[in-house]
Amino acid sequence: MFPGFDGLMTLSRREGVDIRPTLLRVLTDLYVQTSVHSADEERQFVELTSRLIDQVDDTTRAAVRARLSIYPHTPRPIAQRLGLLPVDRDELPLARAIAQTVSPPLVPEPRPPSAAEQRLTAQLTMQPNDAAQINDMFFAANANERARILHNLADTPLRPAARIYSVRAARAIQTLENAAYAADTDSFTRELGDALILPFRVATQVVNDPGGEPMACAAKALAMPGEVFERVLMFLDPTLGASVNRVYRLSRLYDNLSERAALIMLAAWRGTAVAVTRAKYRPALYEDERQRARAAQPQPRPLQQPGVAAARSSSK
Repeated sequence: MFPGFDGLMTLSRREGVDIRPTLLRVLTDLYVQTSVHSADEERQFVELTSRLIDQVDDTTRAAVRARLSIYPHTPRPIAQRLGLLPVDRDELPLARAIAQTVSPPLVPEPRPPSAAEQRLTAQLTMQPNDAAQINDMFFAANANERARILHNLADTPLRPAARIYSVRAARAIQTLENAAYAADTDSFTRELGDALILPFRVATQVVNDPGGEPMACAAKALAMPGEVFERVLMFLDPTLGASVNRVYRLSRLYDNLSERAALIMLAAWRGTAVAVTRAKYRPALYEDERQRARAAQPQPRPLQQPGVAAARSSSK
């Protein structure tokens, strides 16, 4: 039900990277979009949410509580955890005597992070495996889930990819628009990959995605004007261009999409390419190194040199 969330949970536990509030918001948004859930889906939601509720700030917890308070199928353990339902009497602990203790001295509240600390936190780079998890989760999601993922990515402290140089971006936009007019998907894909520094395989996945959200991210990373993006949608893929509703939906998504979210997705695509390359070549390199180590081991010198025994026997 929640593809890629295990990798994001790993990312959230890394020192210096705290995207647990975003994870909890995305997880809640995905859950409330469906009115019926299987027992396994409910179990996964309870397990993941229970781990995150006590680890997020009060603002995020209040937002999730408000979201689930109007959802009619909130799991009972989560509703009780958030105070939406009373705790069962059987679960209440027995009363016991209250010991007289001295109140500890008041501890000052931790100060909010400074602007410099926030900038430092926002410069944390995704590891290739984490990028691959985000990429897989994004491509496996439906249209509504993708929109929410992109909305929440803008608030994460992950380092986005650097902006494309303006002169290179302008040249790429013109080339992409001409290729779209000619419905030349191959040239369009190659130019997009060159401009965004993406392998042809990843660029092909972005261009051929039937939903169109990856294309919106790629265009936003190039700072493509909205009207140009609409023309590209209508001419590059005749099937998509013939659907007014889909073009309008993607155009509205493009207008609301932040540059930061698009550049974070670009960084994830680049990291995915690195992860695939490492996975492809690591076993071969490992075996090669072992074979080289075996070849480099010195051969034991025989105790008796060849020909010595024959010479001794002939002398006798």
